[in-house]
Amino acid sequence: MIRFLVKTLVFFIDVLYKNRTYPRFYVLETVARVPYFSFLSVLHLYETLGLWRKADWLKVHFAETWNELHHLLIMESLGGNAHWGDRLFARTSALIYYWVVVVLYLASPRSAYAFMEQVEEHAFHTYDGFLKSDGEQLKSLSAPAVALNYYSNGDLYMFDEFQTSRKPEGRRPVIENLYDVFVAIRDDEGEHVKTMVACQSVDAQENFKSPHSMLPTANTEPAVVAVLPSVFPVLPTL
Repeated sequence: MIRFLVKTLVFFIDVLYKNRTYPRFYVLETVARVPYFSFLSVLHLYETLGLWRKADWLKVHFAETWNELHHLLIMESLGGNAHWGDRLFARTSALIYYWVVVVLYLASPRSAYAFMEQVEEHAFHTYDGFLKSDGEQLKSLSAPAVALNYYSNGDLYMFDEFQTSRKPEGRRPVIENLYDVFVAIRDDEGEHVKTMVACQSVDAQENFKSPHSMLPTANTEPAVVAVLPSVFPVLPTL
């Protein structure tokens, strides 16, 4: 089922938008944000019902949506959302995938994370291929202001939070042109893959932490209110 979902998404984005680069990336980034909203919705539901509370999972998944939001803003600044048909397709696809992933996450969290691992891995290879084919042209173009504000001038706390394989401030992209922007986006997708792999670990329930929570001075993990073993603590196998 996961392979089918990913292949369906890849077909529509890669095939239908084969010769329209920035609209293709706009659709990709619109849909890529949605599963993280699904994760957050289910986690908030568990917390509201008093079943399970882990602040770090919420922090990391929100940081992932924040990162994908800025990818989307960059694509919009490049004209990827100029046509109403592309906006309609992107938002319709996002709505469908939101509910698909909500159901999948309720049934099997590990499967939902495996789905996003494959989506993010596809995004990584998509941007990597674009850099190889259009790199020289991209180096001659200026970076959008939104990219400079996000990667260079803004508060990078949230930027660090989704990269669970790194210590805070361990990665700081240098943005001088549009090529550097797409290198940063590609590498972001690679970091998302690593985080999705970490979420599937058999000991993730006990040991998964956001990067800032792993600092020696941090103490942000709240107490667990209650745990129902049959609901969430043990991630089902794929």
